[in-house]
Amino acid sequence: MTATDCQFAIRGGGHTPWKGSANINSGVTVDLSSMKSVNVNRSNTTVSVGPGARWSDVYEKLDAIGLGVGGGRISDVGVAGLITGGGLSHFAARDGFVCDQVLNFEVALASGRIVNANATSNPDLWFALKGGSSNFGIVTRFDLKAFPQGKAFGGIIVNPINTLPEQIQAFAEFNNATNYDTNAAYWNSYAYNNRDGWFISNTLFYSKPEVHPAVLRPLLDIKPQVYNTMRLSNLSDITKELALVLTIANTTLQSFAHTPNLTYAVTYQPLPPAITSRSANSGGNPLGLDPASGPQVLVLQSIEWSNAADDNLINTAARELWQQADELALKMGLKRDWIYLNYAAEDQDPIGSYGEENVRRLREASRKFDPTGLFQTSVPGGFKLWEKRGVKTA
Repeated sequence: MTATDCQFAIRGGGHTPWKGSANINSGVTVDLSSMKSVNVNRSNTTVSVGPGARWSDVYEKLDAIGLGVGGGRISDVGVAGLITGGGLSHFAARDGFVCDQVLNFEVALASGRIVNANATSNPDLWFALKGGSSNFGIVTRFDLKAFPQGKAFGGIIVNPINTLPEQIQAFAEFNNATNYDTNAAYWNSYAYNNRDGWFISNTLFYSKPEVHPAVLRPLLDIKPQVYNTMRLSNLSDITKELALVLTIANTTLQSFAHTPNLTYAVTYQPLPPAITSRSANSGGNPLGLDPASGPQVLVLQSIEWSNAADDNLINTAARELWQQADELALKMGLKRDWIYLNYAAEDQDPIGSYGEENVRRLREASRKFDPTGLFQTSVPGGFKLWEKRGVKTA
């Protein structure tokens, strides 16, 4: 491909949803989906995972031997895309982003060389891959930190929309806790369908086998409850449930705003200093989140629809929501310019939001490990270091 200047795409386990992000017309797709091995070292401290694996492959292997790893919260998410975009896990408050759990990347460079990137060998590439996406090479193996993990407490609770005041209060207390319980994780979703109207869904997790832990009690106690699956179980079971719920949502949340087969949700996720402060202990990452900024909130707008004729209508409405939200946050003095790459729309610039110094380091790594710019010019999918969806930057 380098000799013929062939355009190509890179597909791992399947993560980024927008068209052209991991496939290509009139080019070659490097499909890594068969490379999904999961191997544990003899001391049970490291898990080596292929780039085509999904997190279900990892958890099923580790559950059987009492181990865990910081990984995707939904079982069918691809390993490679989640990690190279940063990645949030149920263990983020204790261990940081998923990318911070990578001890070593094995990478195929544009030159054809295969190198390792870790704390002592190619540390600049190790840093860059922890959020820099597919800009430096093709990762052929991820070596992740493993830890003992038995059963955890987790599940989903759905409440009617009239519980909104209690939900907001509980979210604020969770995210602003002085003594943050790092075993806990949670996200809060607001969804709509024409049959039921608005409703609220909370996904809760506690990494210890403790039923009704104090940190989750304010959420567990909100009544009435339409749906409750909280139980002690393993990572495979809990993350599979989330995948099933998303599948159900895709078939039941229809006809919102008179658009056929549309699903809609806005999800709020706590991003306290307990999460953003962890990367320093693992060699750092380029994401650019400063724990000194205090508790922050990560917001995801999820929309799916079936008719291409509605593309402009839906995309315009989605952008309008973000524009209004940004204006309100700016007016309130709460706006943060950071964009999470794994949630970014194709017309956004998540890497540009990492900050000037981190972007400089990423570009420096690109020049060093991909001097001809193969992954900038021949891989049109994904988010680039010098180009924002067709607009060249300095």
